[in-house]
Amino acid sequence: MTRVAKYVVKSIEENLKVVYLSAILYCSSIIIGFFNYTTSAITSNLQVMSVNTLVHLSNLNLGSILTNNLTLITLLISGSAVLGIPTFNLILYNGIFFGISLANSIQNGTSIFEICLLTLPHGILEIPAIIIAGAAGFKIPYEIVRYLVGKKEQILTREDIKEYLTLALISVILITVAAWIEANITLKIARSMLGRGGV
Repeated sequence: MTRVAKYVVKSIEENLKVVYLSAILYCSSIIIGFFNYTTSAITSNLQVMSVNTLVHLSNLNLGSILTNNLTLITLLISGSAVLGIPTFNLILYNGIFFGISLANSIQNGTSIFEICLLTLPHGILEIPAIIIAGAAGFKIPYEIVRYLVGKKEQILTREDIKEYLTLALISVILITVAAWIEANITLKIARSMLGRGGV
């Protein structure tokens, strides 16, 4: 393992509390969204996650996907400047929206297998990217709280900043790769499924 890789692993291990917090919030909000699915205004305007919908989204390209994803990641990371409140709200919103989208898709006849094929290729990196970006957004507020309760002598150390930037960089790299996969692999899978008349 290279020195850089070791430091990346160390940064994640040293910040497991905020990583777990981010993961629990995101996963919980997905579950909340999924099981509170209704035919309200928010759900009636959702795109059903299906092969046909994905293929017919003409703006689905690397540029648009990357722009949207990087915007989300940037907002999650920068939420640390406002005590992590925007980060908290964004994680909840995106998780609930994703959960509702899943429920909406199933309700409209999309199979679990299709949903997996249309989300897992890029989602396997996109979801960790969101969670790690959330952890970065909680990092500085967490260190401030630790200082206020007397668990550290300095509010932010040089190592704290390095770990924050490392978490931010990891999430940016993961979301960039996920965007490439979504634009170049997920869409091809959808087109292939559509060509065979679905799965």
